[in-house]
Amino acid sequence: MPTTAPAFSDATASDSALRRFLFGLPGVDAVGLEARAASLGTRSIKTTAKAYAIDLAISMIDLTTLEGADTPGKVRALAAKAVHPDPTDRTTPRTAAVCVYPDMVSTATAALAGSGVKVASVATAFPAGRAALDVKLADVRDAVAAGADEIDMVIDRGAFLSGRFLKVYEEILAVKAECGTARLKVIFETGELSTYDNIRRASWLGMLAGADFIKTSTGKVATNATPANTLLMLEAVRDFRAQTGVQIGVKPAGGIRTTKDAVKFLVLVNETAGEDWLDNHWFRFGASSLLNDLLMQRQKLSTGRYSGPDYVTVD
Repeated sequence: MPTTAPAFSDATASDSALRRFLFGLPGVDAVGLEARAASLGTRSIKTTAKAYAIDLAISMIDLTTLEGADTPGKVRALAAKAVHPDPTDRTTPRTAAVCVYPDMVSTATAALAGSGVKVASVATAFPAGRAALDVKLADVRDAVAAGADEIDMVIDRGAFLSGRFLKVYEEILAVKAECGTARLKVIFETGELSTYDNIRRASWLGMLAGADFIKTSTGKVATNATPANTLLMLEAVRDFRAQTGVQIGVKPAGGIRTTKDAVKFLVLVNETAGEDWLDNHWFRFGASSLLNDLLMQRQKLSTGRYSGPDYVTVD
């Protein structure tokens, strides 16, 4: 992807031009946005469609461990679960990726070799993003050198909220350049951006800078992915493709724990961005506890019995 879509090259020519563009985006009708998200969340689906939705959701999960107590053994166990989420049923889809800190990438890469499951790594001083640019870029280089297929970076929310949009834009460009062939997910931490207008601006800023995915959250703050903020980001990628021909993925992360939640988000994708995004190349769930509920519901559909949490592995 070019550093900036040609249709918007003038918008990123200077700090003032970028500010004019971002503040020229249509304002968000918060009441309307939340009402539409709530309405779509009430859609019911038939049993056969539910079985399809469960398998699709499993295939879209970035199975994640981002704790200070992570060990190589835990990462290998998570990788094994990503490849065979339900060891009793080998028809269960693999997850999309395993997401770890940069120092665990080599362990994940070795464990997932040949499986088709991607290795994603958070970087750029995750989750706060409070570090000098050279430190952030070194973080990315280390992860890519260790074999990461995808990089999940956090933006500098302080710079964004103080209106230094060009700084955020240039930082994303610099990270993208370090990614090489790895795909870049840009995390906004929507819970800290305060307004829907800011989320819309951040979405367009990330896309203009070359993000392959825009992502709601780190999962480390009180407010993470919601139907409303994800709907807003889906509208942004839909409109961006309509104007540029470039398709960008979306990743809600944090707080999505049940099959019912996942189905609501898949309905949002289908009804807002469209079927082209109903694929793990373009939509992901940043969740781990979600997988266990999906597996339990999948077992119930196939056997007629609800197995309960003791029948799935603990992450």
